[in-house]
Amino acid sequence: MKAQVVAIDGKKGAEVALPAQFAEAYRPDLIRRAFHSERSFTYQPKGNYPMAGRNYTAEYYGRRHAWRQTINTGRSRLPRVKIPGGRSGRVLTVPHATHGTRAHPPKVQKILRERINIKEKNYAIRSAIAATGVKELVVKRGHKFADSTAFPIIIDASLEQLKKAKEAKSALVALGFEADIERCHKARTMRSGRARLRRGGYRTPSSVLIVIGKDSGIWKAARNLPGVDVVSVEKLTVELLCPGGDAGRLTLWTKDAVEKLGSDKLYM
Repeated sequence: MKAQVVAIDGKKGAEVALPAQFAEAYRPDLIRRAFHSERSFTYQPKGNYPMAGRNYTAEYYGRRHAWRQTINTGRSRLPRVKIPGGRSGRVLTVPHATHGTRAHPPKVQKILRERINIKEKNYAIRSAIAATGVKELVVKRGHKFADSTAFPIIIDASLEQLKKAKEAKSALVALGFEADIERCHKARTMRSGRARLRRGGYRTPSSVLIVIGKDSGIWKAARNLPGVDVVSVEKLTVELLCPGGDAGRLTLWTKDAVEKLGSDKLYM
């Protein structure tokens, strides 16, 4: 299986052999499972103070002839504040009392991380890699590109040498991805509520993913383009290849990245 290499100016070049990862079966169920597993590792444990609502002298006396017993007095048998003189005050500490404890508070001991076998994870990454070469899946995600674009998209290694944002944008425009970058720029919206404090306060859709063999300046050149991500081929994740768990992200593979994927047998 071969694919044609495209120069950064849009001209077609020689062909390159695609590694076995691009021929993997499409498994959306496994991709979604691996995606949720990766996302679960970003969760932060949370819980309330163990003594919250319990820092009182309230106590329940069950002995029938004790000073503070409430048996046969028309009052509920609940922990009450101890008042001098053998009397009892208001109910505290129980969940349904004012200033009482929560019934089932969050606990830091809860297991938040969803484990996945390494073979399953690698299978999901290979399936996601193969999905980047299926035009129907890319269109289904809402990406926009030129009609003449052939999948998978293999770009000449000179793309890794770009060092300025205007150079990176010019290359993407020449390759026919200007509409997709503009789509993400217009769809960038501010998060609502307290979520505005997260990740800069904005939500930006995913656009082009550039997979490289070696970073020679392209990461800094493309980092400010809306929705564009740059990642080394050894550090691919399901979350980058399938944002939201949906496969078929518009992905550009440099020639070096494809050759490295096959020679090192990554994710096999």
